[in-house]
Amino acid sequence: MSNDDNTNRTQSPSAEAAASSSSRSATKRLLRELAVWEKEAQTETGIERLGPVSEDELLRWEAVINGRGIGGGYDDGRWLLRIEIPPTYPLAPPRIAFATPVVHANVALGTGEICLDLLSGEAWTPAYSVLECVRAVRLLLGCPGVDSPLNVDVAALLRAGDAVGARRLVEFFCRDAEGGRYEGS
Repeated sequence: MSNDDNTNRTQSPSAEAAASSSSRSATKRLLRELAVWEKEAQTETGIERLGPVSEDELLRWEAVINGRGIGGGYDDGRWLLRIEIPPTYPLAPPRIAFATPVVHANVALGTGEICLDLLSGEAWTPAYSVLECVRAVRLLLGCPGVDSPLNVDVAALLRAGDAVGARRLVEFFCRDAEGGRYEGS
C-alpha cells in the first residue's frame, strides 16, 4: 500500500481534533438549549415535546408540535418532527423534517422536507437555537410561501386564491386521513 492510499483512508490528527472539538462545542450548546426548553416548556402551548431521542444520541432530537391557533385548517393537527443536528452546530443549522405527513405548500408530502430559509445555510446564524427553529416551522404552517413550494398542488390552490379549498384539504388531512395526525406522546 502506498502512502497516498494510507493518507486517503485516515484523517490527520489535527482534523480529528477539530472534529472532536466541534462535537464537544455542539454538545455543550445543546445541553444549554435543553435547559432553556425545560424552563419554557411550562408555558409553551404549540410545542408539546422537544429533546434528544435518547441520552446517548444528543445530535438526534424529536419534537411534537400542534396547530392550535395557527389557522388555515391546521388547528386540529399534531405532528412529529425529526431533528438531525450536525456536529458543527451551531455553525450549521439543524435538519428538520416532518415525520408525520402534512399537507403544506412548503413541505414535501413524501419526505417531510421543509422549505424554510432559516434552515438553509444562507439564512442561518449561530444566534438561532433548535427551539427557535421548531417555533419557526410551526409558524410556517400558518404562513405558506407559494414562491418556492415543495408541494405544488397546495401552492397552486393558494395562488389561484382558493384559500377555502386549501383549508378544507388541510382539515381533511389533519383529522381524517390515515397517518395525517401524530397520536403518540
